[in-house]
Amino acid sequence: MQIKENHTGQYDFTIIVPVYNEEDNIARLEEKLKSFLPQSLYKTCVLFVNDGSTDDSGSRVREICKRNTGFFYLDMKKNGGLSAALKAGFDHCHSKYVGYMDADMQTDADDFNLLLPDLGDYEFVTGIRANRKDSFFKNLQSKIANGYRRMMTGDGVSDTGCPLKVMHTDYARCLPMFNGMHRFLPALILLQNGKVQQTPVRHYPRIAGKSKYHLWNRLTGPFIDCFAYRWMKKRYINYQINDSNLN
Repeated sequence: MQIKENHTGQYDFTIIVPVYNEEDNIARLEEKLKSFLPQSLYKTCVLFVNDGSTDDSGSRVREICKRNTGFFYLDMKKNGGLSAALKAGFDHCHSKYVGYMDADMQTDADDFNLLLPDLGDYEFVTGIRANRKDSFFKNLQSKIANGYRRMMTGDGVSDTGCPLKVMHTDYARCLPMFNGMHRFLPALILLQNGKVQQTPVRHYPRIAGKSKYHLWNRLTGPFIDCFAYRWMKKRYINYQINDSNLN
């Protein structure tokens, strides 16, 4: 799908923030992003993707975008999940680089400056949550899911669930998209012969709102998706154009 170029094309880096029922975190999120943008290593904008929220998140996001330069939003017609929200963000991003963070405030936008310098040598840079502040049971689920995914994909990434990532936009747009895709971003970049880097970032406990993940979508869903990835890996098409007279 070809999306007409928009205001994000005036920036070097776009931060996508998927939002689903996070009204209690929106004000803190605004303050953090406002303070980060002037400090970013690249000229940066923010693209909120309201994923069919049923609380007041959508209206609060729209208000933020009215009063802040470089803040934009997309409103999804209905809730489609994190992967759908990311796809919408990637499709509508026209900056050279794109990244994303969750709206739950468990990671710090300032840490994008730890990831961005490596984009000169890598097509994808992901955070690793150092000293995670989640419950023992949640950490155990993530450890099991990450270990199984690494075994099945061979991507070598220790914390694919870290919600702080940056990448080249042209690679993001070529990602084969499906529900659950967000767990396989490093592996999907590797399918495009891209290079992946991992960098430790800070992690904080959730102090407002509720997690959207539970045992089913953290373990059972990824287990099934790994087989889909293995099928795709054997059949994925990479090609390069040698010559053309189209231009």
